[in-house]
Amino acid sequence: MSAKVQPFDRLGETVSRLRRGGKRVVHCHGTFDLIHPGHLVHFEEARSLGDILVVTLTAGNHVKKGPGRPFFNDRLRAKFLAGLSCVDLVSVVPFPAAKEAIEAVRPDIYCKGMEYRDKTGDVSGKLSEDIRTVRRCRGKVAYVGSVVFSSSKLLRDGLETRSKALTQLCTRISKHTSAEKLRQAVEGFRDLRILVVGDIIFDRYSTVVTQGLTSKNQIISCRFVKEETQCGGALAVCRHLQQFAPRTQILGALGSEAWASRLMDQATKKGTNLSVSHPDYISIVKQRFVDPRVEGKELSKLFSVNYLREGDISPGMEKEVLRRLRQAVPKADAVIIMDFGHGLLTPAIRKYLQKEARLLVVNCQTNSNNFAFNLINRKYHRADAFAVDSTEMHLAVGKKKIHFEKELKKLARTLRVKRAWLTQGSVETLGWSPREGLVRCEPLAKAVVDTVGAGDAFISMATLAVAKGLPLDLATLLGQLAGAEAVGIVGNEKPISKTSLLKGAMSLLS
Repeated sequence: MSAKVQPFDRLGETVSRLRRGGKRVVHCHGTFDLIHPGHLVHFEEARSLGDILVVTLTAGNHVKKGPGRPFFNDRLRAKFLAGLSCVDLVSVVPFPAAKEAIEAVRPDIYCKGMEYRDKTGDVSGKLSEDIRTVRRCRGKVAYVGSVVFSSSKLLRDGLETRSKALTQLCTRISKHTSAEKLRQAVEGFRDLRILVVGDIIFDRYSTVVTQGLTSKNQIISCRFVKEETQCGGALAVCRHLQQFAPRTQILGALGSEAWASRLMDQATKKGTNLSVSHPDYISIVKQRFVDPRVEGKELSKLFSVNYLREGDISPGMEKEVLRRLRQAVPKADAVIIMDFGHGLLTPAIRKYLQKEARLLVVNCQTNSNNFAFNLINRKYHRADAFAVDSTEMHLAVGKKKIHFEKELKKLARTLRVKRAWLTQGSVETLGWSPREGLVRCEPLAKAVVDTVGAGDAFISMATLAVAKGLPLDLATLLGQLAGAEAVGIVGNEKPISKTSLLKGAMSLLS
């Protein structure tokens, strides 16, 4: 590798050494997936503004431009940039945005393309933060590049990274929704008032190293490494939704544990937690013992232990939940039920929501605790939208071998829905509505770290799309993008990113 390519942790020191003697440092940052004439003009014009040109590029695991991107890996992208005579230093930045790179380089001049002058090219919305960081480092911002091309468009047209089916879906969506119209639609989610009603679950990940079998009892022996408790279930959905619709509220059930209240306060925005707590209730914890994570591989789970009470919530808690629902439901643009079968959704609460919710989205999930007993078509008779996975569909139908398209339509008609989805993990997702028919969308994830929470991310985005009346094909694509981001995260470690989802969606449609 060329000496121009510097590890990020040494970049600041190297730049400081080169700028001695009053030399002006110019800085460019981007993905630079496919170098084209527009990039060369951009770099040459940037270099003319100073004495040293530093080019930093976003590491591949932080690039959110849709499936198959970046097309070239970090090493090849850095090597190509280092081969340009106008470039003096290159570094791969292990962060999703430019802020840390700017702080390391501390440029005299930070250059962006002409398309960013009026912020139309700022898909991520991070340009303002970049400008503030440059000014804090006592630098200036310049806009360069008299020749403009799109790497994404060139790659799509010449080196297609999408499958034929995905290309057809994106072409279909592009006929009614431009990239800019998509951006406006996603930004418009902020006006929605969503109410999440469902089981709050805390996912505890206990990392252990397997040492082997004990000599006397022949049981697995492990060494404890670390432990983390995350916000799952309905609370994970609320966190996803609040990234797009900040006024999203949640109503669930909690025990009186101090740690549970603390995590709820940390996870939700002020005034959005309507949950009922009672000392007789046990806050639900699902503890998973896992192997240490290996970068680039799916998380290996050993076994799990669930902490929960059997049966429905107490009559007193039910009465209080109904009281709070009567206050919140009339104000909500949409209500999403996250039913994990752990006792919150009693018959009385389900009856009220199905009767009173203006727009009702139902997600009735199957797990080891409720297998074959928590069926959407047994518990609900009305929904405006729903999502089930393949196992839940098999159980609802009561057959081992089924025709998924046929059964999805049948279930949708039974519940009188406007939108219905069947998610099938690594296979595909089917969407259906009486007016728009059937839509197919393949998985968009390049690599899977943990599948826990992927369905929750999908239904979160689908709910927003239904509430805004977006077309079925676009709603399905947005849901798949959310799911793709979720499988790259351990459990519900963090909510899906509005910026990442928007960048991925606009890249696919531009």
